[in-house]
Amino acid sequence: MNSLAIRPLLALLAAAALVSACSPTSDSTSASTKTSASATTSESASATTDACAKEALQTQTPGKLTIATDKPVFPPWFVDDKPENGKGYEGAVAAAVAQKLGFTPDEVTWTRVPFNNVFKPTPKNWDFDINEFSITEKRKQALDFSSPYYDVAQAVVTVKGTKAASVTTLAGLKGLTIGAQVGTTSLDAIKSVIAPTKSPRVYNSNHDVVSALKNGQIDALVTDLPTAFYMSAVQLSKGKIVGQLPSGGGAPEQFGLVLEKNSPLTTCVSKAVDSLRAGGTLTSLVDKWLSQSGAPVLN
Repeated sequence: MNSLAIRPLLALLAAAALVSACSPTSDSTSASTKTSASATTSESASATTDACAKEALQTQTPGKLTIATDKPVFPPWFVDDKPENGKGYEGAVAAAVAQKLGFTPDEVTWTRVPFNNVFKPTPKNWDFDINEFSITEKRKQALDFSSPYYDVAQAVVTVKGTKAASVTTLAGLKGLTIGAQVGTTSLDAIKSVIAPTKSPRVYNSNHDVVSALKNGQIDALVTDLPTAFYMSAVQLSKGKIVGQLPSGGGAPEQFGLVLEKNSPLTTCVSKAVDSLRAGGTLTSLVDKWLSQSGAPVLN
């Protein structure tokens, strides 16, 4: 073959090689697809991870957290009736939850809501309420609860020198007139655990229950154990804790943060509480704010 015939053939082969070199291979296409899929997966994982970031939370006021409690509130749950100071067990828990959710103290607003109003089927103007709310199945029908932040026992309180002061058994309580705040598990405990022969006296607040005990209208009252310590030491002259009521062998009574039914915040608030429990913060706050000695269990 002469040189003139070879030149067109070489040119044709060179063009074919160039086209082949510039064409995408199946490997490069696969790599590109994998990179795109990886990016999509990463974005999805990031979105899932950030679901509880502050900017993603659907609070009552964007960028703010509104927390509710009663008026007034007392030690050991709060100090000086100022929940915003972060003192007392529940004041400190609320502050820790807010911090876990990404809110600084100046981004937290407190509002006051009477205990019983929380259960009314009305729209809520707060993100969660903390006020010694025991988690019950009945309440869960109307409200959401966070993971529990405190396992609680009920206790009987009286005044030294009264007939209730010498009681050492459940049977000894049955003939007494006993009082509690309306709508509380303390009242439920009187009915189901003590089962007194006289109907329990019901009052609008723990303050009213204490006044009734001072005035001799009731022989004893039932409240949660930490509040019992405060009542007996501070609110009552010669106050005495008769003892704790037995749990009955079932799951312990627990306090939870209350949220509106189907609140978009429930999962994230529960995660914050779970993190505080797992990290030992809740235990440390119990040690700091709640004293639980000197109250025998009544059997």
